[in-house]
Amino acid sequence: MKIAFMDRDGTIVKGYPDEKWKDIKEPEIIDGALETMSKILENGYEIIIITNQYIIGEPEYGYSLEDYNEYTKKLMDMFKEKGIEIRDIYYCPHGRHENCNCIKPKPGMIQKALEDYPETELEKSFLIGDSKGDMELASHFGLKSFGIGVDFEGAVKLSGIRDVVKHI
Repeated sequence: MKIAFMDRDGTIVKGYPDEKWKDIKEPEIIDGALETMSKILENGYEIIIITNQYIIGEPEYGYSLEDYNEYTKKLMDMFKEKGIEIRDIYYCPHGRHENCNCIKPKPGMIQKALEDYPETELEKSFLIGDSKGDMELASHFGLKSFGIGVDFEGAVKLSGIRDVVKHI
């Protein structure tokens, strides 16, 4: 199985400063993301979203697991409405001070995905993200990586998510 591992905030949906998330109730899809995701699926990839949600574990931000789940349900409904099937979502709810193994760039979320989907062909899979941490995570697994606005050795730098289609 070929997987497109995709970061969420800043890659698929608009990202916000940490302190603003408690006020965000509706996902704002980044221009071109839905079309790109459709093309990824048409090219025989499954999509797995991997996202750091450390603000859940940092109470000063006032963002709860319930807030995350409500936002995620709305996002998944938007995908379903457009015929975009998401294989799975992995998220890290731990605060940055907790030293967990799943906060990117640590490998935990992809390790869990590989346990859940042992048929994954890493050499045919890739990761799309908008941060150095995303690119470091891809490098850890030898994944082809696409950095949206990110310069990172070994990653293909893109100006926007639409550019991914040229490379798959």
